[in-house]
Amino acid sequence: MLARSSAAAAVAAILAIPCSAGAQVLTQRDVSLPMALAIAQAASAECGVNISVAVVDRAGRLKVFLQGDGAAPHNIELARRKAYTARTFRRTSGEWATRTETVNAGQRLLFDVIPQQGGVPINVGNETIGGVGLSGAPNGGSQEEGCAKAGIAKVADQLK
Repeated sequence: MLARSSAAAAVAAILAIPCSAGAQVLTQRDVSLPMALAIAQAASAECGVNISVAVVDRAGRLKVFLQGDGAAPHNIELARRKAYTARTFRRTSGEWATRTETVNAGQRLLFDVIPQQGGVPINVGNETIGGVGLSGAPNGGSQEEGCAKAGIAKVADQLK
């Protein structure tokens, strides 16, 4: 009986703590569908018809994917993983690839990341709200990164 009353007293004490202490509604910025589509279309226009473009939101979920008419089938997964890597690590996938050659190499074993150039984070100030990744550009990762940046530049006025 004493154990029951002690447990009841503990529950009553916990319930008496004001819920408002530290409780709040979170407001988060994210990539909208129109923004993701604008980024993907601008990046595709910059790089040509043989590439694939993926845009992920702040949670790393695929928001938009465009596959060019002449794109290889594997480019779908590569573009998505580059975008995810850039979003997750808040830097270009190329910077992350270079960094993890010697430091934190174990991060390369994480699911869905890829140590290749071509992914760029989408930022509002210091906050990363998504990522864009490309695959299949004729000149490889450096061209893909440039096209991803061109896509983000298309919506730069909305990223303030």
